[in-house]
Amino acid sequence: MKITRIEPLPVSAGGAAFFLVVVHTDEGLHGLGEVGIRSRPATVAGAVRDVAERAVGADVTRIEHLWQLLYRGAFFPADRDVGAVLAAVDLALWDLRGKALGVPVCDLLGGRTRDHVPAYVHLNGYEPEEYLDNAHRLVAAGWTNLRIAVGDQPGGVFEPRRALRRTLDVVAALRAGLDDDIEIIIDVHTRLDPAEAVLFCHEVTAMRPLFVEDPLRCENLDAYRSLRQRTTVPLAAGEQLTTKWEFRQLIEDDLIDHARIDLANTGITEGRKIAAMAEAHYISVATHNPLGPVCTAASTHVNLSLPNVSVQEQTRPHGWDDALVLAAPRVEAGTVVPADLPGLGVEIDLDAARSAASTVALGPPARFHRPDGSVTNW
Repeated sequence: MKITRIEPLPVSAGGAAFFLVVVHTDEGLHGLGEVGIRSRPATVAGAVRDVAERAVGADVTRIEHLWQLLYRGAFFPADRDVGAVLAAVDLALWDLRGKALGVPVCDLLGGRTRDHVPAYVHLNGYEPEEYLDNAHRLVAAGWTNLRIAVGDQPGGVFEPRRALRRTLDVVAALRAGLDDDIEIIIDVHTRLDPAEAVLFCHEVTAMRPLFVEDPLRCENLDAYRSLRQRTTVPLAAGEQLTTKWEFRQLIEDDLIDHARIDLANTGITEGRKIAAMAEAHYISVATHNPLGPVCTAASTHVNLSLPNVSVQEQTRPHGWDDALVLAAPRVEAGTVVPADLPGLGVEIDLDAARSAASTVALGPPARFHRPDGSVTNW
């Protein structure tokens, strides 16, 4: 079975926009992938065309070979934006492999190690009371892992110390108002400098978060070494990384407790290798997944097959009921399981998606700035 075409396909489902990739074959089967890093959509679209030039005509069963070819074949490594396109193609190839053999992807990865994947949902609010009210509703629906973000400020202004005070107030209210078995995840979203991250981790430790995610930026991962030495709170990082080489320092130096692998940035081929490296260091996998049904399905299949999984991100607590999404993973009561279908188990109404593609708005995320107008991470 040969690749005949790689189709970029922006999709809007449930009020959110996703960038899917469809790999077509000469036997009429198609596989679905999803691009994780899509804040530069013109760059992503160009990378899809570039990857297609190298991949069309290739044997879809040679997944590892194609990863090596597409990653290394242009001399400069295909990481970050281009790596996310490569990841989408890799997901589609695994989807195709499962469809061709009539088995779910998790069976291709060694079979299930668990019956379902534990998941966490985003908890939103502004004042602590609003967070707590929303938390009670989610807990009543069966969610036991809740995630909050540090310091989304009105008007796009992020002042670190004020944001930390507000976040600590929110976490304290949640810890006091919820049962002890409700886990709290805190996403810093790379918004703090090292001194602020140390202060925050010190203050929040007594409130027992499951982990503090991305307390620092990812350009210099050695900064995690200093933070690690100055805090005992569990740390998580990796959502912005695309290869095992980028993850290597975090894992080999034991700088994190949870590897935030995003399969729409790494693909399954590379993501499994990162997970194996993490297992050797007793580091759990907490898949990053604020995306669409394809990345959710890929994360679920991989997590079903892994021994070292803590939790999977799931931004939509009720899954997908959009007319465009014909089949998707089942999400309920804090768990995710794949649809009972071969491959990744996702089906999209491609004709409807193509008709609506011109109206799908992809672009950069919101931008934050400090009170003095300087740039800070979103």
